[in-house]
Amino acid sequence: MDLVKAVEQDNLRNSYPEVEIGDLVKAHLKIKEGSRERIQVFEGYVIARKGGGLSETMTIRRLSYGVGVERVLPVHSPNIDKIEIVRKGRVRRAKLYYLRGRVGKAARITEKLSSKK
Repeated sequence: MDLVKAVEQDNLRNSYPEVEIGDLVKAHLKIKEGSRERIQVFEGYVIARKGGGLSETMTIRRLSYGVGVERVLPVHSPNIDKIEIVRKGRVRRAKLYYLRGRVGKAARITEKLSSKK
């Protein structure tokens, strides 16, 4: 069992900022087209995080031309170049699946105000 953990530790990526549920993020994904490789940005709200360790995933949702698009991304995938947090969201749920039934202003997530020190 320790061998599995040792192999997982080598492949974990800790370079990402602390992404939480409700955050608006920009995921820079590496897309391979033939022999070329380019970066494509997928911007949306993190509506779920699942699993732990190497198999941890997060679901990012965005509206594209009025249609909801969700991508389930492995957090530690080598195909993710970087993840930027655009704004932190203030939510009271661990999973935001209720956003699937909402459009427009009803689907807004309020911004988390940073505490003054």
